[in-house]
Amino acid sequence: MFRFLVRRVLGALVILLIISAVTFMLFYAMPRDPARMACGKVCTKELLEQVRVNLGIADPLPVQYWHWLEGIFLGRDYGGLGNCNAPCLGFSFTNREPVLGTIMDRMPTTLSLALGAAVFFLIIGVGTGMIAAVKQGKAADKIASSFSLIGSSLQIYFVGYIAMYFLVQQLGILEQPSYTPFTDDPAAWASGLLLPWLTLSIIFTANYTRMTRSQLVEQLSEDYVRTARAKGLSRRSVFFRFAWRGAMGPIVTIFGIDLGTLIGGAIITESVFSLQGIGKLAVTAVDANDLPMLLGVTMVAAGAIVFFNIIVDAVYAFIDPRIRLA
Repeated sequence: MFRFLVRRVLGALVILLIISAVTFMLFYAMPRDPARMACGKVCTKELLEQVRVNLGIADPLPVQYWHWLEGIFLGRDYGGLGNCNAPCLGFSFTNREPVLGTIMDRMPTTLSLALGAAVFFLIIGVGTGMIAAVKQGKAADKIASSFSLIGSSLQIYFVGYIAMYFLVQQLGILEQPSYTPFTDDPAAWASGLLLPWLTLSIIFTANYTRMTRSQLVEQLSEDYVRTARAKGLSRRSVFFRFAWRGAMGPIVTIFGIDLGTLIGGAIITESVFSLQGIGKLAVTAVDANDLPMLLGVTMVAAGAIVFFNIIVDAVYAFIDPRIRLA
């Protein structure tokens, strides 16, 4: 198991290195004047010259990338603009502060949104899919499939604004979406994020309902499940010991990817509910032409996805020992 995880971690580091190189090249090779874009919209002539010097625009592109990569491990000095301690993902010339510091300030909001929504769509989606599979062909199955189809067709920006208008402004059932640190007031933290959680989980719930149902229906028709039934095992035992375990693989895979993507930034949800998370930060960086910030957000999002893929591999190895030999 340990060797399996070591191989996966080393492979993940290589993937992140490739992603960082490709992303850096796109951001700093494609623009006609990367220093002008990195400087942001509000950029004086003096600041632009400082940005050129600090980014090393005169150096070849591989040298610029090496300096950026070196800053991750050793930190980097940006002259009169400030110092960026390791790990340094760059320096935002728009905000006049290190990129990673800004991202970490926004991370609690995104983590709270992603983890809370994940609890909702995993429990509701998988639970509904299990009921639909057990009641295959019956009314419960048809209702679950119908709601799944409708839910997957909805868009967050549509549902979010409609839900805020009726549930918050008209009926006053829920509070205006906001973020309060959990350590300050757990009740305010939950109440302020309840509507974003429910809205974000709608589409994911529909997907997990469909996936869970299809996987369980397929597993319940397998020969080894029928053999377990023929040996006299109870229906509950056959369902959870055999069919459910066989259906977990694809669900775990998609859940890991979805959770990594959400932690990398739920852009639409954070924009709709004005939550100052990583997704909202990415939108702001694009609007301000803040290349260093955008590069940092991209790397954090890629890191989250890669990290949760490693977790998925570990869970897979636990579920099916044969995978450890892969």
